[in-house]
Amino acid sequence: MTAALDLAEAVGMRRAAEAFAVPRASLYRARQPQRLGPPAPRPAPPRALTDEEHQAVLAVLHSKRFVDVAPKAVYATLLDEGRYLCSWRTMYRVLEGAAELRERRNQLRHPAYTKPELLATGPNQVWSWDITKLLGPVKWTYYSLYVILDIFSRYVVGWMVAESESATLAERLIATTCDKQGIRAGALTIHADRGTAMTAKSVALLMADLGVTRTHSRPHVSDDNPYSEAQFKTLKYHPTFPERFGSVQDARAFCRVFFPWYNTEHRHDALGLLTPEAVHYGRTPAILAQRRVVLQAAYAAHPERFVQRPPEPLAPPTAVWINPPPAPAVGTEAPH
Repeated sequence: MTAALDLAEAVGMRRAAEAFAVPRASLYRARQPQRLGPPAPRPAPPRALTDEEHQAVLAVLHSKRFVDVAPKAVYATLLDEGRYLCSWRTMYRVLEGAAELRERRNQLRHPAYTKPELLATGPNQVWSWDITKLLGPVKWTYYSLYVILDIFSRYVVGWMVAESESATLAERLIATTCDKQGIRAGALTIHADRGTAMTAKSVALLMADLGVTRTHSRPHVSDDNPYSEAQFKTLKYHPTFPERFGSVQDARAFCRVFFPWYNTEHRHDALGLLTPEAVHYGRTPAILAQRRVVLQAAYAAHPERFVQRPPEPLAPPTAVWINPPPAPAVGTEAPH
């Protein structure tokens, strides 16, 4: 680089850069004197507020009179009173320097909610439950559909249609469903959002009596309860789902047909095209073995039709998460 600079003194920067095949910007940077240590502090502009004036502006903005008033309004009010401290733009800069470009009043700060991380490796380990509204016969009438879903098998273990949301009805459904599924104390976690029925103290006491762990979604985070949300979508997008129900009896009659179909006939994509009932009650190995026999026969008859490899039946996952933990970074050891 020194030789290139010497040549530049004789023939100019452009020709020297071309001769040594280096960018001209590199030559210009090399010609600048090297600075040691941190850069010199930027001098304050002569029009800047003094420290005393700066504190006076903050004191006015912090005063009880102006603590909830926008700087523009503070500026105009002071002008009308014959007083000028600084421009309203400077007031904003003063607030920015004090990290106060937000609501300056003391307000309630919501706590940092922990993201639920739930793992199911088999049926009846984690259930998800929620309530959705079904439209009634006229405007502003609704029925409440309660659904409890096993997240591993997607099997609807319990459901109920009522005319309203009620913690008492939720207790009855949860207790009946746990009894029907033979849930042992300490074996089950039930996850829900933060609806009124879900967070009721009576429901919490019931779960404690049953030995069931309860968890809740974070406020306004629908992704924390994805399996119930997906099941409701399957329900409401079914071709037979009506726009409105004529009565609560009509809604119950529809559900008595829909949920058996969903559990026993609906081939679920996330389950390797198995039905929720087959996965929930442990019939997966037998069904996959039968499908494998059929696919092997098809391969033996026409191997040319299977280009990559012999076909294998789709299999359901062996572990299902609500909010899986982040994967460890490359080069780090996963926690044991």
